[in-house]
Amino acid sequence: MEIVFGDVVTGVHGDGFEYLFSWQAGGPVSFNIGGREWLYRAPRPALWRATTDNDRGNGFPVKSAMWMGADMFATCSKIELSVDGEPVDKPLAPDNNSYGGPVQAQTMTMTYTYTLPVVPATTVTVAYTVTSDGTIGVTVRYEGKEGLPELPVFGLRFVMPTPAKGFTYTGLSGETYPDRMAGGVPGEYTVEGMPVTPYLVPQDCGMHMRTERVTVTRDAVLDNARRGDRSEFSLTFAQGEDGVPFAFSCLPYTPEEIENATHPNELPPARRTVLTVCGAVRGVGGIDSWGSDVRPDYHIDAQENHEFSFRIEL
Repeated sequence: MEIVFGDVVTGVHGDGFEYLFSWQAGGPVSFNIGGREWLYRAPRPALWRATTDNDRGNGFPVKSAMWMGADMFATCSKIELSVDGEPVDKPLAPDNNSYGGPVQAQTMTMTYTYTLPVVPATTVTVAYTVTSDGTIGVTVRYEGKEGLPELPVFGLRFVMPTPAKGFTYTGLSGETYPDRMAGGVPGEYTVEGMPVTPYLVPQDCGMHMRTERVTVTRDAVLDNARRGDRSEFSLTFAQGEDGVPFAFSCLPYTPEEIENATHPNELPPARRTVLTVCGAVRGVGGIDSWGSDVRPDYHIDAQENHEFSFRIEL
């Protein structure tokens, strides 16, 4: 593959793919595969889920409210680049002119560190490793800090330009959470569209635990040159080389959009695909909805380190 050191982005180009990793936006800003774009904005750490009836009943969102701010306002504080395992100094203008053109490579790793606006402050690092076949290996690490309240979720959120036609995944049947997996049957399942459970008050929904892979399918783009082309195209997110499954949700809304709606009619029209790949998910409880906490086994301790990995496959 070829690496191009631009003025504010580092581009990676290969057979059928073009990726742009931004030094300004603090994350990848383009995953163009087969001429179709998969990113609407740079992915960011997922640290908040829309509160559930049970969350509100036991006061969890009040105790952990700072994670909503962290989800919305994480700041990219450090960027590191390595090519074929060798560190590369920040290759921006005018120093990038010294390369004289594209650089041939087998692998490239771009690592973004995000400082979270919590007290005490802590960080999440996201490392993207691109190989010559276009596969992107992603590793997400959270640094635990003493004194932080429990996390609602820990993952990486991708916002795609247009709504998905649906998704196919290998994992447990139906909607599952850490404390709601007993009825899930392993297998391969296809979901049409991006269903949002019609609760009286919109809340988190659509989580799928113990997933080996999920393939998202779209048929629309924002590119004017392709607006009339409604042929389907897909992208797969698979468990990493460690063989550890992940959790995911595929919804038409961000957690903040769901959180802001008190009734379903207040949700905006579906314009995007919001895919959240998770390494840790808080349980939903349900012992009652007026005070009982989620059982201790299904909490996410923010004072401990957390890490997970997955791959993006063409």
